[in-house]
Amino acid sequence: MPRFFVDTPLAATAGDIALPAGAARHVQVLRLQPGDALTLFDGSGPEWQAEVTAMGRSEVRVRLIASEQPQRELARSVTLAVVMPANDRMDFLVEKATELGAAAVQPLMSERSVLRLNGERADKKRAHWQGVAIAAAEQSGRTVPTRVEPVMTLGAWLAALNDGGGEWRGLLSPRAASPLTAFPQQRALFLSGPEGGLSDAEEDAARARGFAPITLGPRVLRADTAPLAVLSWLALS
Repeated sequence: MPRFFVDTPLAATAGDIALPAGAARHVQVLRLQPGDALTLFDGSGPEWQAEVTAMGRSEVRVRLIASEQPQRELARSVTLAVVMPANDRMDFLVEKATELGAAAVQPLMSERSVLRLNGERADKKRAHWQGVAIAAAEQSGRTVPTRVEPVMTLGAWLAALNDGGGEWRGLLSPRAASPLTAFPQQRALFLSGPEGGLSDAEEDAARARGFAPITLGPRVLRADTAPLAVLSWLALS
Protein backbone atom coordinates (compact mmCIF):
# COMPACT_ATOMS: atom_id res chain seq x y z
CA MET A 1 0.00 0.00 0.00
CA PRO A 2 1.41 3.47 -0.84
CA ARG A 3 2.68 5.43 2.18
CA PHE A 4 3.00 9.20 2.30
CA PHE A 5 4.33 11.72 4.80
CA VAL A 6 2.18 14.80 5.38
CA ASP A 7 3.28 17.88 7.29
CA THR A 8 -0.19 18.29 8.80
CA PRO A 9 -1.04 17.07 12.33
CA LEU A 10 -3.38 14.22 11.47
CA ALA A 11 -4.58 13.63 15.03
CA ALA A 12 -6.19 17.08 14.95
CA THR A 13 -8.07 16.43 11.71
CA ALA A 14 -11.18 14.42 11.01
CA GLY A 15 -13.09 13.13 8.03
CA ASP A 16 -12.29 14.33 4.53
CA ILE A 17 -9.11 16.41 4.14
CA ALA A 18 -7.06 17.89 1.29
CA LEU A 19 -3.52 16.49 1.06
CA PRO A 20 -0.59 18.92 1.18
CA ALA A 21 0.95 19.66 -2.22
CA GLY A 22 3.86 17.25 -1.92
CA ALA A 23 1.78 14.22 -0.97
CA ALA A 24 -0.89 15.16 -3.53
CA ARG A 25 1.70 15.12 -6.32
CA HIS A 26 2.82 11.63 -5.33
CA VAL A 27 -0.77 10.37 -5.35
CA GLN A 28 -1.31 11.89 -8.80
CA VAL A 29 1.90 10.35 -10.16
CA LEU A 30 0.73 6.93 -8.98
CA ARG A 31 -2.64 7.57 -10.66
CA LEU A 32 -4.60 6.56 -7.59
CA GLN A 33 -8.35 6.82 -7.94
CA PRO A 34 -11.25 7.49 -5.55
CA GLY A 35 -11.67 4.45 -3.34
CA ASP A 36 -7.98 3.49 -3.47
CA ALA A 37 -6.32 2.87 -0.10
CA LEU A 38 -3.19 4.58 1.19
CA THR A 39 -1.31 5.10 4.44
CA LEU A 40 -0.45 8.53 5.88
CA PHE A 41 1.90 9.55 8.70
CA ASP A 42 2.89 12.95 10.07
CA GLY A 43 6.08 12.11 12.00
CA SER A 44 4.44 12.01 15.43
CA GLY A 45 4.39 8.21 15.73
CA PRO A 46 1.01 6.84 14.59
CA GLU A 47 0.02 6.14 11.01
CA TRP A 48 -3.43 6.44 9.47
CA GLN A 49 -5.22 4.22 7.02
CA ALA A 50 -7.05 6.36 4.49
CA GLU A 51 -8.73 6.25 1.11
CA VAL A 52 -8.83 8.68 -1.78
CA THR A 53 -12.19 10.46 -2.06
CA ALA A 54 -11.52 12.93 -4.88
CA MET A 55 -8.83 13.56 -7.50
CA GLY A 56 -8.46 16.95 -9.13
CA ARG A 57 -5.86 18.80 -11.16
CA SER A 58 -4.60 20.72 -8.15
CA GLU A 59 -6.20 18.96 -5.18
CA VAL A 60 -6.39 15.44 -3.83
CA ARG A 61 -8.79 14.68 -1.00
CA VAL A 62 -8.69 11.67 1.28
CA ARG A 63 -10.73 10.29 4.15
CA LEU A 64 -8.98 9.15 7.33
CA ILE A 65 -10.34 5.78 8.42
CA ALA A 66 -8.33 4.54 11.40
CA SER A 67 -5.04 5.14 13.16
CA GLU A 68 -2.60 2.62 14.59
CA GLN A 69 0.70 2.75 16.46
CA PRO A 70 3.19 0.41 14.76
CA GLN A 71 6.39 -0.52 16.59
CA ARG A 72 9.13 -0.06 14.00
CA GLU A 73 11.61 2.20 15.79
CA LEU A 74 14.88 1.10 17.37
CA ALA A 75 14.86 0.19 21.03
CA ARG A 76 17.38 3.01 21.55
CA SER A 77 17.34 6.63 20.38
CA VAL A 78 20.53 6.91 18.30
CA THR A 79 22.04 10.10 16.92
CA LEU A 80 24.82 9.96 14.32
CA ALA A 81 27.07 13.03 14.42
CA VAL A 82 28.99 12.83 11.15
CA VAL A 83 31.55 15.10 9.57
CA MET A 84 29.88 15.38 6.16
CA PRO A 85 31.40 13.20 3.43
CA ALA A 86 31.91 14.77 0.01
CA ASN A 87 29.88 14.50 -3.20
CA ASP A 88 26.53 12.73 -2.84
CA ARG A 89 27.63 10.40 -0.06
CA MET A 90 25.78 12.44 2.55
CA ASP A 91 22.52 11.75 0.68
CA PHE A 92 23.31 8.03 0.85
CA LEU A 93 24.21 8.23 4.53
CA VAL A 94 20.97 10.04 5.49
CA GLU A 95 18.87 7.62 3.43
CA LYS A 96 20.40 4.50 4.94
CA ALA A 97 20.51 5.94 8.46
CA THR A 98 16.76 6.51 8.19
CA GLU A 99 16.15 2.97 6.92
CA LEU A 100 18.21 1.59 9.81
CA GLY A 101 16.35 3.60 12.45
CA ALA A 102 18.50 6.60 13.43
CA ALA A 103 16.62 9.18 15.46
CA ALA A 104 18.78 12.04 14.20
CA VAL A 105 21.75 12.92 12.02
CA GLN A 106 23.98 15.85 12.99
CA PRO A 107 26.01 17.18 9.99
CA LEU A 108 29.39 18.58 11.05
CA MET A 109 32.47 20.29 9.60
CA SER A 110 35.96 19.61 10.95
CA GLU A 111 39.57 20.59 10.22
CA ARG A 112 39.86 18.07 7.37
CA SER A 113 36.39 18.51 5.90
CA VAL A 114 36.10 18.44 2.13
CA LEU A 115 32.48 19.61 2.14
CA ARG A 116 31.96 22.99 3.80
CA LEU A 117 28.57 24.66 4.04
CA ASN A 118 27.48 27.96 5.52
CA GLY A 119 24.49 30.28 5.53
CA GLU A 120 21.78 29.79 2.91
CA ARG A 121 23.66 26.94 1.23
CA ALA A 122 23.76 25.01 4.50
CA ASP A 123 20.05 25.62 5.06
CA LYS A 124 19.19 24.37 1.55
CA LYS A 125 21.29 21.25 1.99
CA ARG A 126 19.68 20.52 5.33
CA ALA A 127 16.21 20.86 3.78
CA HIS A 128 17.28 18.55 0.95
CA TRP A 129 18.60 15.94 3.39
CA GLN A 130 15.39 16.16 5.43
CA GLY A 131 13.51 15.39 2.22
CA VAL A 132 15.77 12.38 1.66
CA ALA A 133 14.97 11.18 5.20
CA ILE A 134 11.22 11.59 4.64
CA ALA A 135 11.35 9.63 1.38
CA ALA A 136 13.33 6.86 3.12
CA ALA A 137 10.78 6.76 5.94
CA GLU A 138 7.94 6.41 3.43
CA GLN A 139 9.73 3.50 1.77
CA SER A 140 10.93 1.70 4.89
CA GLY A 141 7.75 1.86 6.97
CA ARG A 142 9.03 4.23 9.64
CA THR A 143 6.51 6.66 11.07
CA VAL A 144 9.09 9.04 12.58
CA PRO A 145 11.59 10.22 9.92
CA THR A 146 15.19 10.76 10.97
CA ARG A 147 15.65 14.37 12.04
CA VAL A 148 18.46 16.24 10.25
CA GLU A 149 19.97 18.91 12.50
CA PRO A 150 21.48 22.23 11.35
CA VAL A 151 25.04 22.09 10.01
CA MET A 152 27.63 23.06 12.65
CA THR A 153 31.37 23.07 13.11
CA LEU A 154 32.66 20.24 15.27
CA GLY A 155 34.10 22.66 17.82
CA ALA A 156 30.85 24.60 18.25
CA TRP A 157 28.82 21.41 18.47
CA LEU A 158 31.06 19.86 21.13
CA ALA A 159 30.98 23.07 23.14
CA ALA A 160 27.17 23.09 23.06
CA LEU A 161 26.73 19.50 24.29
CA ASN A 162 25.27 18.93 27.73
CA ASP A 163 26.93 16.71 30.33
CA GLY A 164 25.53 13.58 28.66
CA GLY A 165 23.65 12.19 31.64
CA GLY A 166 21.94 8.95 30.65
CA GLU A 167 23.50 8.97 27.17
CA TRP A 168 26.23 6.68 25.84
CA ARG A 169 28.80 8.43 23.64
CA GLY A 170 31.10 6.71 21.19
CA LEU A 171 33.90 8.10 19.02
CA LEU A 172 34.63 6.07 15.88
CA SER A 173 38.40 6.17 15.59
CA PRO A 174 40.89 4.14 13.51
CA ARG A 175 43.34 4.65 16.38
CA ALA A 176 41.07 3.14 19.03
CA ALA A 177 41.75 -0.30 20.52
CA SER A 178 38.40 -1.12 22.16
CA PRO A 179 35.53 -2.55 20.07
CA LEU A 180 31.91 -1.53 20.41
CA THR A 181 30.22 -3.59 23.12
CA ALA A 182 26.75 -3.68 24.66
CA PHE A 183 25.74 -0.73 26.85
CA PRO A 184 22.63 -0.19 28.99
CA GLN A 185 21.71 3.40 28.07
CA GLN A 186 18.62 3.99 25.95
CA ARG A 187 20.13 7.02 24.21
CA ALA A 188 23.36 6.90 22.23
CA LEU A 189 25.45 9.44 20.35
CA PHE A 190 28.17 8.43 17.90
CA LEU A 191 30.73 10.79 16.39
CA SER A 192 32.37 9.90 13.08
CA GLY A 193 35.04 11.84 11.20
CA PRO A 194 35.59 12.82 7.54
CA GLU A 195 37.55 11.08 4.79
CA GLY A 196 40.88 12.01 6.40
CA GLY A 197 39.71 11.32 9.94
CA LEU A 198 39.59 13.67 12.91
CA SER A 199 42.78 15.35 14.04
CA ASP A 200 44.39 14.36 17.34
CA ALA A 201 43.21 17.63 18.87
CA GLU A 202 39.63 17.00 17.74
CA GLU A 203 39.66 13.48 19.17
CA ASP A 204 41.01 14.85 22.45
CA ALA A 205 38.20 17.42 22.51
CA ALA A 206 35.63 14.68 21.93
CA ARG A 207 37.07 12.55 24.72
CA ALA A 208 36.84 15.54 27.05
CA ARG A 209 33.11 15.62 26.32
CA GLY A 210 32.65 11.99 27.33
CA PHE A 211 33.15 10.16 24.03
CA ALA A 212 34.71 6.71 24.36
CA PRO A 213 36.98 5.79 21.40
CA ILE A 214 35.88 2.60 19.67
CA THR A 215 37.18 0.60 16.74
CA LEU A 216 35.15 -1.22 14.09
CA GLY A 217 37.93 -3.67 13.24
CA PRO A 218 41.19 -3.79 11.30
CA ARG A 219 39.80 -2.47 8.01
CA VAL A 220 39.57 1.25 7.22
CA LEU A 221 35.92 2.10 6.50
CA ARG A 222 34.79 5.04 4.41
CA ALA A 223 33.32 8.10 6.10
CA ASP A 224 29.83 7.13 4.96
CA THR A 225 30.22 3.44 5.89
CA ALA A 226 31.48 3.59 9.49
CA PRO A 227 28.43 5.24 11.15
CA LEU A 228 26.07 2.96 9.22
CA ALA A 229 28.00 -0.10 10.41
CA VAL A 230 27.45 1.01 14.00
CA LEU A 231 23.76 1.60 13.37
CA SER A 232 23.39 -1.83 11.77
CA TRP A 233 25.04 -3.45 14.81
CA LEU A 234 22.63 -1.64 17.14
CA ALA A 235 19.59 -2.52 15.02
CA LEU A 236 20.44 -6.21 15.20
CA SER A 237 21.66 -6.40 18.80
